[in-house]
Amino acid sequence: MSIKKILSLVTHRTVLVALLLLLQAAFFVATILRFSEYFLYVYLFCVLLSLFAVLHIINKKSDPGYKIAWIVPILLVPMFGGLFYLLCGGNGLSQQARKKMEGMDRHMVNALDPDKKAESLTPFGRDAVNQSRYLEEYAHCPLYTNTWTRYYPLGDEAFQPLLEELRRAERYIFLEYFIIEPGKLWNAVLEILEDKARQGVDVRVIYDDVGCLYTLPKGYDKELEARGIRCQVFNRFVPVLSVRLNNRDHRKICVIDGNTAFTGGMNLADEYVNERVKYGHWKDNAILLKGEAAWSMAVMFLTMWEYTSGEQEDYGAYRPATLPLEAERGAERWVQPYTDSPLDGEPVGETVYLNLISKAKSYVYLMTPYLIISDNVNNALCSAAKSGVDVRIITPHVPDKKTVFEMTRAHYSPLLEAGVRIFEYTPGFVHAKCFAVDDLYATVGTVNMDYRSMFLHFENGVWLCGDPTVLDVKADILDTLEKSQEVTLKDAENHSFPRLLFRSVLRMFAPLM
Repeated sequence: MSIKKILSLVTHRTVLVALLLLLQAAFFVATILRFSEYFLYVYLFCVLLSLFAVLHIINKKSDPGYKIAWIVPILLVPMFGGLFYLLCGGNGLSQQARKKMEGMDRHMVNALDPDKKAESLTPFGRDAVNQSRYLEEYAHCPLYTNTWTRYYPLGDEAFQPLLEELRRAERYIFLEYFIIEPGKLWNAVLEILEDKARQGVDVRVIYDDVGCLYTLPKGYDKELEARGIRCQVFNRFVPVLSVRLNNRDHRKICVIDGNTAFTGGMNLADEYVNERVKYGHWKDNAILLKGEAAWSMAVMFLTMWEYTSGEQEDYGAYRPATLPLEAERGAERWVQPYTDSPLDGEPVGETVYLNLISKAKSYVYLMTPYLIISDNVNNALCSAAKSGVDVRIITPHVPDKKTVFEMTRAHYSPLLEAGVRIFEYTPGFVHAKCFAVDDLYATVGTVNMDYRSMFLHFENGVWLCGDPTVLDVKADILDTLEKSQEVTLKDAENHSFPRLLFRSVLRMFAPLM
């Protein structure tokens, strides 16, 4: 390795951040040891703090697994557990941040409430109406018709349509992604964004700082601004032990002129479209909306822009006056984009999944990169399978993170015992997050089946009812099953005792990972 590469590695901001965090931890321990002559008093104080932390956790409105994952280490190491929880546990918000979040909710309600029409799903049954009403009331995300949808089973297949739609932009382009990385995909997008910005199109980008920690240089937002592209960085990473590290913007949103939108699993980096091989073949997906429902995703973006920038927006100015021609073909399609905030106490992503599972009558097919599920989701999947519902889950066979992969496999046995069928995608890594249920419902979006997506990250998705695209999602899952190997209960349990014990420990602490 050359001296230049070594210096580049040593001075990379991720290395510097890691060193700063280690220094903080060392300072924290050294401070306690420094007062060793008062050890008894310090120890008693820390133990009392840990007990108060445990009482606080017990009385919190949160997932039981998340509570246990914190309580066990706090009680095992009471000297440090309570202090660490105060620094890194939960979703603590400053008063200023709370006001900004309340503003996001209020503006979304004002912009989208008039569009509510959940009762229109009555012909599909009360289950459909109730699911839609939940999203309208608790996520403030209405149901729409007059929206044509197209499902892309691979990120590769969405690449060129994304570029084509960006080139058609006349008023604005909004992009919000967890990961952006220079390469064939992003460079092609960036070229169009620069060209559109020169034409006077309002081009804006939001990216997550932790998501791009390894992919973008520090200050990349300034580089985009210099190219005429307005940019905000979500929750800038500061190398300080803090609850701020918990909440990330994991959404993938592209909105063009308020009547065209993309979302799904793919980020704006080459592995998502198989232009670079990282973990075998990358199985991702995307969905295109053209019509009324795209406006809902424009509002989602604008609320996040307000949150990150502090600027107030006139939402009405961005609502399209006309619909694209394709919207006429979506007159009988029901489409409901939704978003999930980790800071409002409402687990929208988990609830959507729970409703899909618990209301299924024939089958539940799903794909997810991670299967690190709460007791609620585990029980729902097991109950559905025991009731005769055909439940099939596709996970990766080639992991992107080995420890997380072990956690996923640690959740297999209880599901397999209940009759759930689990398949691993042998060509590589599955990054798609989607459900198909009973030929009637589907959801495509960013919500992984893990604790971070369901409780700690900002997420988004699209719920479909009675839309022909539901069958496209189903067909994709069935096609992926053909390329996957089924995992049996014997496969899941045929491991050494140390490995099974390791998985048990991982499963207990999974909510913190």
